[in-house]
Amino acid sequence: MLGNWDDLRLFLAVAREQSLSGAGKILRLDPATLGRRMARVEKGLGAVLFVKSPTGYALTEAGVQLLERAEAAEQAMRVATAQVAEPSDRLRGQIRIGAPDGCANYLLPQVCARLIEANPELDIQIVALPRVFNLSRREADMAIGVSAPTAGRLVVQKITDYRLHLAASEAYLNSSAPIRTTADLQDHRLVGYIPDMIFDRELDYLTELGMTRVPLASNSVSVQVNMIRQGGGVGIVHDFCLHATPDVTRVLTSQVALSRAFYLIRHEDDRRNQRLSRFADELAQGIRTEVLKLEANT
Repeated sequence: MLGNWDDLRLFLAVAREQSLSGAGKILRLDPATLGRRMARVEKGLGAVLFVKSPTGYALTEAGVQLLERAEAAEQAMRVATAQVAEPSDRLRGQIRIGAPDGCANYLLPQVCARLIEANPELDIQIVALPRVFNLSRREADMAIGVSAPTAGRLVVQKITDYRLHLAASEAYLNSSAPIRTTADLQDHRLVGYIPDMIFDRELDYLTELGMTRVPLASNSVSVQVNMIRQGGGVGIVHDFCLHATPDVTRVLTSQVALSRAFYLIRHEDDRRNQRLSRFADELAQGIRTEVLKLEANT
C-alpha cells in the first residue's frame, strides 16, 4: 500500500510528467530523492509502477491501474477540502489559470487584480503559453482557449466573442504606400504567427486572408504587437489590445473584420468543486466585462 497522501502526490506528479526531473521541478524535490521515494513506493506495493528509460518514466499496467485510483483519491481530497473549508464570502487559496498570451497579457492582469482586491486571501497564478494546456496532467486548475475542445473529460463554457482587425503603427502608415484594399497588402510587410507554430487553426488569420509570407513572425501575440508598434509592418491585432498601443491604428476595418471566442475549460472532476466553480464564474464575467469595455473604446 501507499504509505500516505504524500506518496500518492509524488506518484501522480511522476506519472503525469513522465520524468523525475519534470516532477521534481513541480514538487521542488531533487530528482534523486524523488527516485528513492518512488522505489520505496514500488517496494511497499510489491509492484513495478514505471518502466525507466533514458527518455523518461512510462507507466506499467500496474502503474496505469494505480493512476486511475490515485486520481480518484486526489479528486475526493479536492472536493472534501473545498467542502470543509471555513465558510466565507471571499475566495481563498491558490488557483492557476492557463491562457494564450494575448488574453494573459491584455485581459487577465486587470481582471485578476480586481479579483485579488475583492479576495485578499486568494492567490492567482497566470501561466501564459502559446499552446493548449493539459488539464488532465494538472498543469492548471482551468484554462482559457480560443476553440472548444471536443475530446477528453472536460467542461467547456463559452466566455465571450472578441474582434480582431488589421493594424499598423502611425509611423509605418505615414512612410509606406497607402492601404486602400486587401490587394495593397501585397506591397507591405506582414507581421503574424510563425506558420508551423500555430497551435490552433483559429489563429491562422493570415492564411484566411490569402497571405502566405510573413517577414516578421512570432509565436507570441505580445511580441507581434510590439513588432507592429515599432513599425515592423501590418498585422492582425485584437481590438482589446489597442488600449495599450495608442500609436497603432486599425486599417481596412470595413474589409477585414475577424471574430473569435474565448472558452473556459475545466476538468470534469472539478465540476463539484464549489470554490473553483465560483472563481470560474467570476473570472468569466470579469473577462466579458473587460472585452466589452475595451472594444467599446476602439
